[in-house]
Amino acid sequence: MTEAILLAGGKGSRLRPVTLRTPKPMVPAAGVPFLAHQLARARAAGVTHVVLATSYLAEVFEPYFGDGSALGMRLTYVTEDRPLGTGGAVRGAADALESGPADPVLVLNGDILTGLDLAGLVRGHLRAGAAVTLHLTRVDDPREYGLVPTDGTGRVLRFTEKPQRPEEIVTDQINAGCYVFRREVIDTVPAGRPVSVERETFPGLLASGALLHGVVDRSYWRDLGRPACFVQASADLVRGVVASPALPGPTGEYLLMPGARIEEGAVLGGGTVVGAGARIGAGAVVEGSVVLDGARVDEGARVHASMLGAGSYVGRGTTVTGAVVGDGARVGAANELDHGARVWCDARIPDAAIRFSPDC
Repeated sequence: MTEAILLAGGKGSRLRPVTLRTPKPMVPAAGVPFLAHQLARARAAGVTHVVLATSYLAEVFEPYFGDGSALGMRLTYVTEDRPLGTGGAVRGAADALESGPADPVLVLNGDILTGLDLAGLVRGHLRAGAAVTLHLTRVDDPREYGLVPTDGTGRVLRFTEKPQRPEEIVTDQINAGCYVFRREVIDTVPAGRPVSVERETFPGLLASGALLHGVVDRSYWRDLGRPACFVQASADLVRGVVASPALPGPTGEYLLMPGARIEEGAVLGGGTVVGAGARIGAGAVVEGSVVLDGARVDEGARVHASMLGAGSYVGRGTTVTGAVVGDGARVGAANELDHGARVWCDARIPDAAIRFSPDC
């Protein structure tokens, strides 16, 4: 049996206003909560028991996923009363594990979409005899991430978290947010207090002489922390750029959920998903966007690379590009929302009121 801990407790502050009422892992991507894609990929890799480490809006997870039997696995829910960081969350969830001391335990961040071969990562961890194995990926600009240089055998040499000076950028390899721990290593993490695995646990293990093994993988990888990245990940799932067993329909240029209504002359593409009961008006164009349940895009509107919250409305002739419209918000006709604009939940924007606003 392979077990996993899935870290699903973050507030998703960078995704607001979408996460004001929905925890980040439960925001729909390609028609289902993003967490559903992660769980389905874990199950496909042979994981049979997942401990969900929750905190923010924790009450919404179990009513949706239940005991996990519909997914072919068992789910256990562990809720933090206060945020304890990545290490603290992993340590708190470990009490629900059943693995033996030397068994591998997958640990997955709740905001990463990847095409990584999870089963292969576990096999490599066992072959290496490592205390922890880390999935690493390469990025063009690593300054916003944790840098993890390795030697020729894959042994991790050190950690540099979000380097500030040019001389600190010694590699383009970054921590990609997926680990395999030997179970007994998790048990050494201090319990009941905030702990960062990146800043405390991993450097401490290195200092003690433990083997930390890095696996550099160039398959699909995306951090969904920002709206543009979340929308792009959803589009990539719809188009099949990255595969997910949880996709609720065939891959293609768009995905329609039950009850979605598309009027004559409307054009959908770029991996757009239209949620249940949503409506796209005549002549509207929606490209590479997430339109959540019950949202409405009126006649002649243009929506590109954006997220429209549940029950929101975009008026006739309005253009929305690279923006987020919160749940229940109403954007009147003939407005223009450009890159970075965020319309807060239940906000009301009159007709022809704005050309661009970053915070409405």
